[in-house]
Amino acid sequence: MKRRYHTTYFIVLSLVVGLAACRVGRNYERPPMALPAQFNNAAPSDSSIAAMEWRKFFTDPTLQQLIDKAITGNMDLQLAVKRADAAQQYLKQAKLAWLPGFNGQVSAGTTFPSKNSLNGMNMSQFGMGDHIEDYNASISMGWEIDIWGKIRRQKEAALATYLQTYEGAHAVQTSIVSAVANSYYNLLMLDNQLEIARKNVALSDTIVQVMRLQKAAGEVTELAIQQAITQQQSAQLLVPQLEQGIAIQENALQILTGELPGPIARHAHLHDFVVSDNLPVGIPAEMVSRRPDVRASEMGLVAANAKVGVAQASMYPSLNITASGGLNSFKASNWFNIPASLFGMAAGSIAQPIFQKRALKTQLEVARITREEAVIQFRQSTLYAIGEVSDALVKLDKLKTRQELAGKQVATSQLAIQQAQLLFKSGMANYLEVITAQSRSLESELNQANIDRERLSAMVDLYRSLGGGWK
Repeated sequence: MKRRYHTTYFIVLSLVVGLAACRVGRNYERPPMALPAQFNNAAPSDSSIAAMEWRKFFTDPTLQQLIDKAITGNMDLQLAVKRADAAQQYLKQAKLAWLPGFNGQVSAGTTFPSKNSLNGMNMSQFGMGDHIEDYNASISMGWEIDIWGKIRRQKEAALATYLQTYEGAHAVQTSIVSAVANSYYNLLMLDNQLEIARKNVALSDTIVQVMRLQKAAGEVTELAIQQAITQQQSAQLLVPQLEQGIAIQENALQILTGELPGPIARHAHLHDFVVSDNLPVGIPAEMVSRRPDVRASEMGLVAANAKVGVAQASMYPSLNITASGGLNSFKASNWFNIPASLFGMAAGSIAQPIFQKRALKTQLEVARITREEAVIQFRQSTLYAIGEVSDALVKLDKLKTRQELAGKQVATSQLAIQQAQLLFKSGMANYLEVITAQSRSLESELNQANIDRERLSAMVDLYRSLGGGWK
């Protein structure tokens, strides 16, 4: 008889272990995507600027300090980190889902049945008194055997969700780093333009003084002086406008770093920064595995794939083992009379859903549709990422040409001012030519500062779009 029981237990145990090794649903495989061999006309390289730490990519001390403060104090980044922390707690819970659950209970009760009821009459007949006492202290256990891998798929989904929020926090950081860098370069551009405007105000004052002398000598009219003053006032109007822009940009940059609005001490100038003509970009396949938002999108796909397995396993039988044991007594004085008060119970059950009003099938179909949506989102994020890299490369290339032309234009316009002033003093040019030359010089210098800033921003965009900034 004992041998028969042992054989039965061995067969049942082997069956449980064998079923527990099963796992419904398919394992995740990255969906096929058509990726180019290289970005635009950029030569494929083994390295990429995205692999550089942001401290090595942005070497200006003031900019490094601002980025440091933003990583620590930016509110959006703090929220992203908190979301990752919450997902981590769910992951810890999912890791222990395969363990049995235990509950403890202590209860005491007294029942006074009606004396005219069957229970009351029986109690009087057998001399049991007028009430019934019941004292119970027990521990119960419930354990679902992971036959079809449902719990393992739940753990897989929880891990992928955590990694999705983790990569999401990295994606926020890359955006914050690039936003700080772009804001800083914009601030330096405004500083440069303010310096240009003030220089033109001083130049206009010199031209006005020269024309006043020319008028005193009878060589020009009052109209020439008024035209020169108008040009001077146009340059003067730029000064408060640029000062306003600088203050607003400083406030925005401080808020971006999590600080109160206020001025930012800086010593660098826009022309101190040079964009390299050879920025390695690697290959698109590496970008997909490095860029945080693309990786977050892929983790969302992994989680959606695991949830399909969970939904599918919910349609199969579930094996549950329950047990309870403890102390029970009808009298408080005998409650802890061991072993007389001891009791125990163990049971196993297999539950197979039969008719759930299509709830389980709907759950499975929705999970599959959600997985298909996740595939589309992953491909879409990859496509957008490649497009951003290509756009940044085009900007860098064309802005380099514009930068060279703008430099030549500034040199030509400054030479034109010098020649116009000399010709005007010698009477070989009129005052309109001097004013026109000054106006064009101011416009070309302001435009050059803007192009310099645009090329620096394109460099930052390339670094971010390749997945740099989170290390």
